[in-house]
Amino acid sequence: MAIELYWGSGSPFAWRVMLTLEVKGLEYQSKLLEFSKGEHKAPDYLQLNPRGKVPTLKDGDFVVYESLAMMSYLDRKYPAPPLFGTTAEESGLIWQTISECESYFTSAGDKVVRPMFFGKGLDQVEEIQQAAATIRQELKALDDKLARRVWLVGETISAADIAIFPMIQLILRAASKEAAQPFNFNWLPLAQYFPNLARWAGRIEALPNYQRTYPPHWKA
Repeated sequence: MAIELYWGSGSPFAWRVMLTLEVKGLEYQSKLLEFSKGEHKAPDYLQLNPRGKVPTLKDGDFVVYESLAMMSYLDRKYPAPPLFGTTAEESGLIWQTISECESYFTSAGDKVVRPMFFGKGLDQVEEIQQAAATIRQELKALDDKLARRVWLVGETISAADIAIFPMIQLILRAASKEAAQPFNFNWLPLAQYFPNLARWAGRIEALPNYQRTYPPHWKA
């Protein structure tokens, strides 16, 4: 039975899984849910994912949600090419890099992305500025790391690259919004502020079938 991926346009977590599927060359059925229609809260979907969020992966009779769990499952079930390392040391560094992203970058990003996208909380200027400072610090750390290597961990693309790339794209899109102009985030253009990170992003964008993973509503 074919792999089924339930996802939503613009979700960086769904984007992670789509990139994983494409890098591994796996065939899958795309099940795009429309948030505006509440399809992620529909009874049939809640039977697959009781949290009513995206993404969710169905592989035969097996169902798993939460993006990192899905990536780990796919790597164990379909091991070529390996995305979580081929040695204990490499695996540890990949998970370390992902964990840093989840602990610092993602949490700070949420405090910036939501106000810029939805207009709520824009009056929380100090909180947004503090989050932006954390984001700049994390972007600088990644840029410094990529000055010495092509990929974040190891010699080939790994789960670290795939997990972090969509999060960066999301905060860059937030920085391009009109509501972001008064804050002077100084993230765009990426090549000006973080040139190594920009080259790394370009390598991911050059992957085969990358455009199949790009959020449809961002193309407009």
